[in-house]
Amino acid sequence: MPTSQPKTIAIVSQKGGSGKTTLAVHLATRAAQAGLESCVIDTDPQATAAAWSDWRGDFLPVVVTSPPARLGRTIESASKNGVDFIVIDTPPHADAAAREAIKAADIVLVPSKPRAFDLHALEPIADLISFAKKPAYVVLNSVPAGATVLSEDARKSAKKMGLKMCSVSLGDRAAFHRSSAKGETAAEIDPDGKAAKEIEKLWKWLNKKLA
Repeated sequence: MPTSQPKTIAIVSQKGGSGKTTLAVHLATRAAQAGLESCVIDTDPQATAAAWSDWRGDFLPVVVTSPPARLGRTIESASKNGVDFIVIDTPPHADAAAREAIKAADIVLVPSKPRAFDLHALEPIADLISFAKKPAYVVLNSVPAGATVLSEDARKSAKKMGLKMCSVSLGDRAAFHRSSAKGETAAEIDPDGKAAKEIEKLWKWLNKKLA
């Protein structure tokens, strides 16, 4: 029986294609590599994280599916089974799922591409986060190479909404797409690649925030 509640990360965004599942499986896998009993709870009806797990086979992290209404019970069950690091993957366009995930989380990550339509989708999430009073950070994702101005504009937009920014951004890397299609992570197919290094930086940043 674990002596403490598992660290729980909610990954939320109202925009489809923002990279929620990629972020979820990479962080949960990195946690497993660090010796933690890690788990992804997939609350998206499309079950993309669960499909990734099927392709992956019998390797950690564990991926379980759960409707948002049963999220609390699913976390409780995971805790009883010795899980100490949970990442909640949520569907787009679903306030109820996002609300439940934010409520359950120690920290909330909001992946967003640095483009106008994606940034506009941050507004409803900003409201949910403000209401829940949970620490939350926007993670810029799929950032094109050399897009310094675009990234800076995105940071300003998020700040206007009262959202904090993660200091680590993820580039538009082929390794993220290639690895996900194989049930792997960027570090597993290219350990020395830029994508793997970005996830490592994000992992270290996250650990500091959770400490």
